[in-house]
Amino acid sequence: MKIKYCCKNFRHGSKSVYKAMKEKFPEIKHKKRDCLGNCKACSKGCMVLVGKSEKIVCAPTAKKLYKELREMIG
Repeated sequence: MKIKYCCKNFRHGSKSVYKAMKEKFPEIKHKKRDCLGNCKACSKGCMVLVGKSEKIVCAPTAKKLYKELREMIG
């Protein structure tokens, strides 16, 4: 599994999610990119792209995004 993070989205709180996920799940690939090209989703709250199909996972807060990602991983 791979998770891509938008650096521009870090101001919405996803930087804390990146750090926490990287620490908790070191076996997963965590990639930071300057821009993921999903500005509509990115501007509304915390978001990441997950997996090869690059599914967008969005949440209004970093805490909720972290929870969603943990549920996806299992």
